[in-house]
Amino acid sequence: MSKKQFFLGMLLASLIGGMVALAGVSFLVQPQEAGSFDEKQKTSFVNLLSGDEFTVPDGINFVASANVVTPAVVHVKSTISYNSRSQRDPIQEWFGIPPRGGDSGGGTQAPVSSGSGVIISSDGYIVTNNHVVEGATQVDISLENNKRYVAKIIGTDPTTDLALLKIEDKGLPFVKFGDSDNTKIGEWVLAVGNPFNLNSTVTAGIISAKARNIGILRGVENNLQIESFLQTDAVVNPGNSGGALVNLAGELIGINTAIASNTGTFAGYSFAVPSTLVKKVMDDLMKYGAVQRGLLGVSIQDVSPELAQSLNTEFPVEQGVYIGSVNANSGGEEAGLQAGDIIVGIDGRDITSVAVLQEMVARKRPGDQVEVKYLRDGKSMETKATLKNFSGDTEIVKKVIPKTFEFEGVIFEDVTDEQKERLDISGGALINTVATPKWKRSGARPGFIITSIMAENGRFRVSDAENILEILDELKGEEIVVLGMFNDGTEYYFEVDLD
Repeated sequence: MSKKQFFLGMLLASLIGGMVALAGVSFLVQPQEAGSFDEKQKTSFVNLLSGDEFTVPDGINFVASANVVTPAVVHVKSTISYNSRSQRDPIQEWFGIPPRGGDSGGGTQAPVSSGSGVIISSDGYIVTNNHVVEGATQVDISLENNKRYVAKIIGTDPTTDLALLKIEDKGLPFVKFGDSDNTKIGEWVLAVGNPFNLNSTVTAGIISAKARNIGILRGVENNLQIESFLQTDAVVNPGNSGGALVNLAGELIGINTAIASNTGTFAGYSFAVPSTLVKKVMDDLMKYGAVQRGLLGVSIQDVSPELAQSLNTEFPVEQGVYIGSVNANSGGEEAGLQAGDIIVGIDGRDITSVAVLQEMVARKRPGDQVEVKYLRDGKSMETKATLKNFSGDTEIVKKVIPKTFEFEGVIFEDVTDEQKERLDISGGALINTVATPKWKRSGARPGFIITSIMAENGRFRVSDAENILEILDELKGEEIVVLGMFNDGTEYYFEVDLD
């Protein structure tokens, strides 16, 4: 047989084989009506590496969760009043008139922060990050439906970078708390927020890690910071701070707080405060106005080969928390803990790092007990420790929330004794919030302390917030001059027509 005949024969065989294969496929693959596929056929696949069949779990659907959560995630815009000292007019000095307010001097108002928040109750409580509202004199809230509110800051906690806000309304959409302890690495999650002022943005990803400490809260509040973040690859960018991290059931499992990035935008990793810690902090702020921190009273480090080398010792475990020292009269000392002990469990949960230990203890309040499992000289031991506060006792500390009074959309509160002493004033009313355009245009600024009001029939000294309401009610229909100063002592005044 010639080479030419051989190659022609091979070509003919290939063509016949291809036709047979196509005929077989046409015979086997018969058209079926839409929806007639077996559910298992749609979700069963073969692992190309092992040959094993696996099934994609039911319920991987982002739509339902997004529909539930998006209406309850709000846009938070914070503003701060600031003022600059300027040369005063000699005539004003002579007559004792402070610098004119408004655009010409004294004080101005500028946006300083934009982020997200999550409504957690139908009556308007909102959780966000502390860094979103820190230093704010007014916090404006926008809902997905574009409804607007001015929020009151109920309390903040720099140690967890959380804050609690309140808007006045009822029947609001809200997100239910989930249990971040039950969240698994690899689980699908959604991040909902307002990145780059793009309202109601939803992104998806998975839980990449848990109990992550990234060192962004160092040095706050006597070094009592808590970093035990959920790490996710759901896209989070500036403006997402304070937004929701939810599971596919639409349950809140975290508050988006930070990203790891060299550019300031998303680079693959974001971090959220776990919901178990969020709920405890919110409960404290709602009930006491301040976070109640229970402390074990020990200095701690992660067990690691580096620590073992520096101590010239060998640890009996690869993971745990090493006690470097125990504070006198602390809960840890009273429980019998000693320097050199290794904590490996709290309340039945394995303790593998400082982040896990801090999160577990931070869920408690002064006076609460924790069961501590630890190793001493390689032997496993257990004890119960009563947590104490920073002052060394078990008292609950309540923050005194000032009483507020409202007139024409302006909210006033009393001046503190510390402010009176520092500014050398006998009384006054502090502007907490300015929610009406008329007063804003006149030059009214949050943080301004009103000490007196001038009207056609005389000058009225303001003693407190309740007193200023009496004066304003009496002067309705008149044009008045409002005098006072900012918290740094800079004097200021503005004029306003009362309705």
